[in-house]
Amino acid sequence: MQNIVNNVYLCRMNLSINHQKAGITVRLALVTLMFSLASATATAQQVTISNNLLYDAALTPNLRLGLRLSPHWSLGLTAGYRPWPTSDDVDRKWKHLLVSPSIRYWKDSVNVHHFFGANILYAHYNLAAIHLPFGMYKALRHERRQGDFIGLGAFYGYSWPLGRRWNLEALIGAVFGYSKYNRYECGHCGQLLGRNHKWTVLPQAAINIVFNIPGRPERAKIVEDVVELPAAEPAPFVPLVRKVADNTGRAGQLQQQNSVLQHISQYKPYDRTRILRRDKDALYVHFTAGKTDLNGDFRTNASVMDRIVDITRQVMADTTSSVKKIQIVGLASIDGPIAGNETLATQRANVLQSYVQQQVAVPDSLFETVGGGEAWADFRDQLSELSTTDEAQAAQLRQALEVIDGESDANVKESKLRKLNNGKTWAYIKEHILADQRNSGYIRIYYDYVPDTNAKVINEASELLTTDCGDCHQEALRLLQGVRGDQRAQNALGVALWLTGSQAEAMDCFRRAAADGNADAAENLRQLEKSMKK
Repeated sequence: MQNIVNNVYLCRMNLSINHQKAGITVRLALVTLMFSLASATATAQQVTISNNLLYDAALTPNLRLGLRLSPHWSLGLTAGYRPWPTSDDVDRKWKHLLVSPSIRYWKDSVNVHHFFGANILYAHYNLAAIHLPFGMYKALRHERRQGDFIGLGAFYGYSWPLGRRWNLEALIGAVFGYSKYNRYECGHCGQLLGRNHKWTVLPQAAINIVFNIPGRPERAKIVEDVVELPAAEPAPFVPLVRKVADNTGRAGQLQQQNSVLQHISQYKPYDRTRILRRDKDALYVHFTAGKTDLNGDFRTNASVMDRIVDITRQVMADTTSSVKKIQIVGLASIDGPIAGNETLATQRANVLQSYVQQQVAVPDSLFETVGGGEAWADFRDQLSELSTTDEAQAAQLRQALEVIDGESDANVKESKLRKLNNGKTWAYIKEHILADQRNSGYIRIYYDYVPDTNAKVINEASELLTTDCGDCHQEALRLLQGVRGDQRAQNALGVALWLTGSQAEAMDCFRRAAADGNADAAENLRQLEKSMKK
């Protein structure tokens, strides 16, 4: 159950209330949930109490009670009630009651990380003389609306552990629902203007501070570094288990030092509105004015071309990753006729593709090689960033921007820029901008890798091993048995075996993992061997 209408706008737009009816409804809702939680004490793994800080900002007391049903599912009930103003003689009204049951699915674990959910939202509201932001619901400035809203919502959230008993979580989503309301002339009096109803979609969001009952167990810990135990008093065995890194192949390793590499999920087709110069992670190869020859001695071309070829060759040779797309955009400056610059930009892009294919066997199908023509988007961006202390010069640059934004024909734009202020502005532009635009521009390499399903299973099992519940350790063991051939699983498998009573087999796993250099397994083995000597 979800902390809905966590969104302040949702509270403001749709929710207000008859406070007598609200008080009874809130009490009934909370008593019902607490009774159900109490009756489930024997099987409940965790109860949570949370408060939505965004809702608090709208001066609305609110509470959410949650119950975890399993490692991946939880239920909850959210209630909020704003009774102010309590006097019916006040024109401005902003009263509401909200009740919302919800269900969540936790992708990684119940206590932390990603979750998805759905909720039902009911609200009774009474609004008048309210000025909402962005000009929304202007009628509320001059009339009163009282009614009910019911809707169905969906949301996504993420939870961060702040300690053994506290979490901070954020979520965002939307609610689709039906509202039925009466319209009145003013806030505390006035005749009925009519009865209306409508379907609507509203946002929902929350920033919740969460208290866990009981807190997360300290019996097993996921650690990022090896924990050194005090040597003085022998401590109880605290098994250590570490999440393993996803194997993204050679491409993923290269990306750490070569930001020109991006996963294919980040790919975007080129269009001429894109400002390429802002993509600092791409590589650029430069050409001399009006030329298409790829000159390794010009600027940084030699080192850039070597990097392109080396990265492409290494990824192409890897069996766990692959090149999915090489994006090359040829560009020319705005100086000169459009037709000539279009041809020049396309030829420059093709020259770069040919160079890469001469060095590495990359099929044409993996290239997106396009001529970007005259680089107007980058030119305008550079022009807007030019700064000068000369007021007259600054005014001329502003005039140039007005010419670019006010004229659609590129030839006409260039002609007007050349004539602006008797050619002085054009001379300034040529000196400060155009020299940087004589390049073929942009090269970006996109890759993909074979999904590392073993890492996902090992990490899911490791999460379960940190949860002190009856079935969690057995489920972790079941998952790890399926990947026991992966050396990365040996330490977690040892922990699972130990926690489920198979000590001898657990020791074998710890020994194998420690021999392979796993520091956590070595520490687990040291603890157990020390305790066995006593």
